[in-house]
Amino acid sequence: MTVFSIILQSLLALMFLMAGLGKIAGSKMHVEGFKHWGMPQWFRIVTGIIEFVGAAALVIGYWESSWVALGALILGITGIGGIITHIRVKDSFKQTFMILFLAIIGIVLFAINASDLADLPGFK
Repeated sequence: MTVFSIILQSLLALMFLMAGLGKIAGSKMHVEGFKHWGMPQWFRIVTGIIEFVGAAALVIGYWESSWVALGALILGITGIGGIITHIRVKDSFKQTFMILFLAIIGIVLFAINASDLADLPGFK
């Protein structure tokens, strides 16, 4: 793994651990966000769990590098869903920027580590 990949992995894991836990815990910002987007609160919890699982895969990736690609894929897809949500409700670029940035990091991290997916059980 390259230093660049480890930096992206660390940034993505930290950001999505915080976001996922905030959604699961029901922070006011996330509760209001899901109301603004017209989404049910149970979906906030599901989204938080997905973000937490993706971030946890990135953390496991420090010891088992094949997990980095899986975590990055999960978070990249989640980020794309977030971007679509912001576009659907016509949020400003400022409101959309962070999830756009994180989705790009997830996709780049996946591209860097995609060949490691073959090392995961069931991916051969």
